[in-house]
Amino acid sequence: MTDTSVDPPRTPRRSPAGAAEAPRPAARRGHRPGTTRPDDGSATAATRPAGTRPTTARPAEGATGAARQVPSVPSTPSATGRPVSGVAGVAGSAGPTGADLHLDLPATGSRRSALMDALRDAIRSGRLAPGTRLPPYRALAADLGIARNTAADAYAELVAEGWLTARQGSGTTVAERAEPVPPTRARRSSRPPRPVHDLRQGQPDAAAFPRTAWLAAGRRALTAAPNEAFGPGDPQGRRELREVLADYLARARGVRTDPDRIVVCSGFAHALRLLFDGPRAVLAARTAGSLAVEGYGLAFHRGLLAAAGATTSPLPLDEHGARVGGLTEDPEIRTALLTPAHQFPTGGPLHPGRRAAVVDWARGRGGLVLEDDYDGEFRYDRQPVGALQGLDPERVVYLGTASKSLSPALRLGWMVLPDHLVDRVLAAKGEREAWASALDQLTLAEFIDSGGYDRHVRRMRRRYRDRRDRLVGALAEHAPHIEVTGIAAGLHAVLRLAPGTERSVLKAAAYRGLVLDGLADYRHPLLAAEAMPATDGLVVGYATPPDHAYPAALEALCAILPPPL
Repeated sequence: MTDTSVDPPRTPRRSPAGAAEAPRPAARRGHRPGTTRPDDGSATAATRPAGTRPTTARPAEGATGAARQVPSVPSTPSATGRPVSGVAGVAGSAGPTGADLHLDLPATGSRRSALMDALRDAIRSGRLAPGTRLPPYRALAADLGIARNTAADAYAELVAEGWLTARQGSGTTVAERAEPVPPTRARRSSRPPRPVHDLRQGQPDAAAFPRTAWLAAGRRALTAAPNEAFGPGDPQGRRELREVLADYLARARGVRTDPDRIVVCSGFAHALRLLFDGPRAVLAARTAGSLAVEGYGLAFHRGLLAAAGATTSPLPLDEHGARVGGLTEDPEIRTALLTPAHQFPTGGPLHPGRRAAVVDWARGRGGLVLEDDYDGEFRYDRQPVGALQGLDPERVVYLGTASKSLSPALRLGWMVLPDHLVDRVLAAKGEREAWASALDQLTLAEFIDSGGYDRHVRRMRRRYRDRRDRLVGALAEHAPHIEVTGIAAGLHAVLRLAPGTERSVLKAAAYRGLVLDGLADYRHPLLAAEAMPATDGLVVGYATPPDHAYPAALEALCAILPPPL
């Protein structure tokens, strides 16, 4: 039987006039300064205003001549290796009393955490209803064989979290709730399981992120950053990043700009939303007219534009890229979204004659060309194709990101704008930067300025070119009848298949745990068959797998390809 009786009464001191003084509370070992313990239901004269009586009829602990002992089950110390359990009773002879409380604590681990978890579970399950009075922490500690300070600290923290309430003179009770909180259930993820072999396009090798160099650049950037860099962000982006981007884009991509015409964003999709979506959209659908897009492209981008109210008109493709001559046939088209350096996903740059023609069209119509330069740095067999923006900076909006060159996790992109659009884009963004981290911008600025970005791009260009060569070699050995296109640049290739075989090949790939895309997923639904016949094919992202997994992915790919007809 565990003794849960109260402490023996103290002998009151006498004042010089003979009046009894309230006993001084004993010092509590382990009590942290500045913390408040939950009321133990034992208010004394020292804690009440002079001349007042306790708010409850229950005598305070230690203020009566005798105290009843309340039976409880024997407690089992945790040193035995078995769980600690007990029923805590409450001392007192009058007024409301605390309820007996059964708790099971594990034999190991923090006593305080275990007690808090047990109390939360009891409240969550409804075993302890709202308003239930708990035993004083001294009685609970004695019954469970734990330190008083441990029980008091657990009560105090649960009061702070809102599970319990404590009032001086009234003890500690379960907080009032409309109904018991139902236990949480593990949410079943709707995401598919991780693939065995991943050849999805558009993703760089995540294992190749330059962690050491990026960390060093971040340290240097944070050390040199002014204090204002840690305040509200400039919606145009950090000046440090815009300056190095202006130099880098001019040197590596042939872009003509200055820092004041660059606006930092969180990626290509964010740029499209700024231009087309929302009440302050720069190219609102009602004034921008129809938007021309390439006949093959990302359905995600088309969906984003459609949600913003933009009507997209597909341009057919051939071996020279988009057939931009069709722009002059529709007077409603005032904007064109293109991938001139490397058509996505079919591959190949826009023919030089067509590059000049689309710029002339924009000048003559007072329109704009949106240039998506998503992987312009990764060209393998000849000099990179320069940016279309260099032909006319006032008619081309250049859109670039770090998603392919570094990682999509950075969420950093940039817009190089005609001068007349800068203020409108900044108005669409708002007064403060809400998306792109200023610290990531400073780190990227230092990474580019120190030469780390150039070194990383050159290293990855060699690695991805080797990946491409291994893909071409594997196909030449195991499936020489399969034509491979779009391999002069980028992070993916297109495998042409016999008509009517694409769907069955994708099913075979899924059966083997191989994830890749079919070419049909990228075709614009309004692209007429007579303008451009549909072609079966696979879009293979050879940059995605880590080095150790790439050989097995190639083997799985060759195994699902159809035999020659």
